[in-house]
Amino acid sequence: MKDWEALRSECMSCQNCGLAETRTNVVFGEGNQEAEVMFIGEGPGEQEDRTGRPFVGRGGKLLDEMLGMIGLDRTKIYIANMVKCRPPKNRDPLPAEQEACIGYLRNQVALIRPKIIVCLGRVAAVKLIRSDFKITKEHGQWVEKAGVHMTAIYHPAALLRDPSKRPDTFADLKAIQARIQEICDHTY
Repeated sequence: MKDWEALRSECMSCQNCGLAETRTNVVFGEGNQEAEVMFIGEGPGEQEDRTGRPFVGRGGKLLDEMLGMIGLDRTKIYIANMVKCRPPKNRDPLPAEQEACIGYLRNQVALIRPKIIVCLGRVAAVKLIRSDFKITKEHGQWVEKAGVHMTAIYHPAALLRDPSKRPDTFADLKAIQARIQEICDHTY
């Protein structure tokens, strides 16, 4: 396992897949490196690629609002993505791209040692929770893997496209808040 500095340095110069050829910036992740809660999305979008920061576009603004509803903000959690470079036209990251990048995410998780991981959307849930995960049926359900409590909620971009999913997401967020209060040591 690499330390933060070595991991970030290696990731920033990564050439493990074709996404490196089209990126503007690597989006490593950001937040509290001692967070008990980690949010993981699928990959950077256009604004994230431009700035090098995760979840800063319209979906990021909505994510910030969602976090605020349950007493969280970016200083209390860590936010990362499955892949660290933007897939062209914001398409889902291909399996080979996910495999090329998963080591960085695993190292981040190992360094943070979160108690809770929240997958933002289907792609992250399929990779991290279970390969046949169905976000429309299983969002908000909890599983425990290697002592980490994991759940998935709709991706903020999906909520922007389909606001009818927002009530379900609000209920999922309240359940996340309850789980945080139950198992986390820090006061949120």
